[in-house]
Amino acid sequence: MMKLTNEEQRMLNGEMGAFKQKALEKIIDYANVLGADELCEVKKSTVYFGAHPYLDVLGTEDYDEIFSTMMLCSDTVYELEDFSHDCFSQTCAAGCDFYKYKSLNMDENLFNRNRSYLSDTSKKGVSVAGSCTPYLTGWIPLSGEHFTTTESSNVIMANSIFGAYGNADGLEASAWSAICGRTPKWGLHVKENRYANCIFEIDCPSETEKDWDIIGYVMGKKLPPQGQPVISRGFKQPDIVKLKQCFASLATTSGCEICHIVGITPEAPDLETALGNNTNCEVYKITEEDYNEAIEFLSNKEGGSLELVSLGCPHYSLEEIRDTVEILNGRKIDKNVSVWLWTDISTQAMSDASGYTEILQDAGIEIFNSSCPMVMGRGCLDGIKSIAFDGAKQAHYLQSEIDAKVFYGSRKECLEAAINGRWGE
Repeated sequence: MMKLTNEEQRMLNGEMGAFKQKALEKIIDYANVLGADELCEVKKSTVYFGAHPYLDVLGTEDYDEIFSTMMLCSDTVYELEDFSHDCFSQTCAAGCDFYKYKSLNMDENLFNRNRSYLSDTSKKGVSVAGSCTPYLTGWIPLSGEHFTTTESSNVIMANSIFGAYGNADGLEASAWSAICGRTPKWGLHVKENRYANCIFEIDCPSETEKDWDIIGYVMGKKLPPQGQPVISRGFKQPDIVKLKQCFASLATTSGCEICHIVGITPEAPDLETALGNNTNCEVYKITEEDYNEAIEFLSNKEGGSLELVSLGCPHYSLEEIRDTVEILNGRKIDKNVSVWLWTDISTQAMSDASGYTEILQDAGIEIFNSSCPMVMGRGCLDGIKSIAFDGAKQAHYLQSEIDAKVFYGSRKECLEAAINGRWGE
């Protein structure tokens, strides 16, 4: 029997409007399926709004109809109403850059619909951030605070580094929570479910962002179903950028939602605390052989001419944009190579203010926000025969999606190749 507070019962009765009522009904249905008998208050949410390609299946541009069908899972059309004031919600990646479309080989109609849809939800309380790394924009749930998110790497980041409580709920459930401010008290919303149940030891390089990208990628491949890892030893101190890469690739090769790191994450001051009452846990090692095999899998071995480089998966921080400028050191990109650098709207504004954007543009690099090739869909890569990524997530997914050579390397490796016009030389 679902236990509801007085406020939740009023919402379910429709006293706060049909929009919130429907969202709460869906959350209660979700809770019943999961076996949760109560709800928890959600204070932060990210939502996957905008004109994403999968929405085109409906054949309509009426956003109330689109939202009702695809987000509220309803044949009844609901007019958009205010989202929860007590749950701060902002947008995740969108189907297009917020300002540009022509240089991305995108359709003007899609661009206009994306701006229109985002405007519709922003008027109802959803902030437009266009970020798959919301913690870089100030979206930071504190320890014990409940959140929902539509970004798989952010689930791991918020649970692990901030000690906040959340699950990988999916696009629709996160929207319901953003509307009604509730989610089922289940999974990682419950303290007892958050302990590690398998141990990872690092016996490979762990100094760079690329190293941590590969560590996450291999860890996900080794992680058993329902595995909740703790990295116990053998690693060099990471920073937030390195963990951003690690968690993105970890979420690519597994369904992981929390990753403890001894001495780094708040619920793992030591190995015993991270494990709780879990004993006889399997110990996995990430070796240099694992590391090299992952790189070989992610990058085409032939090398050759290069047409496009896509940097920023996950979205770049201001620090990474600065580092890109420093690597260039006044050099120019080869005239036959395009370089796309992806970040969020606010970081792009800071890049503009810092003078980085102008330097990048002068060098032949175009900075974009809100999206990435994987989210925009294959259309943006039509005709491309060779592309390099500095994120394992993009390289992993797109090498089987597009008819092009896919290369993978560090930021510096990608930039050097873009300057030379060829990969592997």
